[in-house]
Amino acid sequence: MLTELRERLGMALFHRVAGPEGPATRARIHLAPGPRWFGPDRPIRTVHGDASMFIGGISALLLQSLHPLAMAAVAAHSGYRGDPWGRLQRTSTFLAVTTYGTAEDARLAVDHVRGIHEQVRGRTADGLAYHAADPHLLGWVHAAETDSFLRAHQRYGAHPLDAAGYDGYVADAARVAEALGVADPPRDRRQLSECLAAYRTELRATPEARAAARFILFQPPLPLAVRPFYGGLAANAVALLPPWARGMLWLPRVPVVEDIAVRPAGHVLTKTIRWAMTPPRERTE
Repeated sequence: MLTELRERLGMALFHRVAGPEGPATRARIHLAPGPRWFGPDRPIRTVHGDASMFIGGISALLLQSLHPLAMAAVAAHSGYRGDPWGRLQRTSTFLAVTTYGTAEDARLAVDHVRGIHEQVRGRTADGLAYHAADPHLLGWVHAAETDSFLRAHQRYGAHPLDAAGYDGYVADAARVAEALGVADPPRDRRQLSECLAAYRTELRATPEARAAARFILFQPPLPLAVRPFYGGLAANAVALLPPWARGMLWLPRVPVVEDIAVRPAGHVLTKTIRWAMTPPRERTE
């Protein structure tokens, strides 16, 4: 019975994240012969393959929304409200292909995303022009994502890396960022921190950013029975944000509650996801 529960939960999570084509895509990514951008020992494989990504991904969306130009592009072009799971599935597939897939498939995935970015142009409500292919704007999206994934893995990862390992993760992520068009992405944690600080003067919580935060945190398109589970992940995603980002989004910190309830729940949830999505070992006689 426990095995059946594990399989059902694992399949439900995988289907939600990877979509109906998930099994075929996974087989192609992991089984296709050919060189990869990242070998089996690279830190990016450890970080992106861990259940902590469920928390890091939510946190990244919240942090990324604080750049008015990035948020305007998302609000006008991504369809995150109408098709949030489709957007998640496309993003997770891109991460999987560039992290684990063949070099050729990774290049094709990057070329596809660059083609989409090239077409995304417009103006904010204040009349500022944006272009998704702008290297500076791409740099913010990359830095916010990398920092969020790294923070999540440090806190909730099954096998946290040492200092050199996390520097290696930033360097690995920079390879993908450069392919996408980011100019001189950070290559270690010090550079990543400096990069985030350099963007601070450009950041603010626009009405679109706060609306996106409300949607992500309080209005997920999920059955009521699943919402407490998601709520635990979302609460930990908020707790992961830098204090200045939380302040901009009007997401106050409650230290006692976070220390006693939120963070322990995050560990339980990520362990449960890890248990559900890891195939049980076959018995040997």
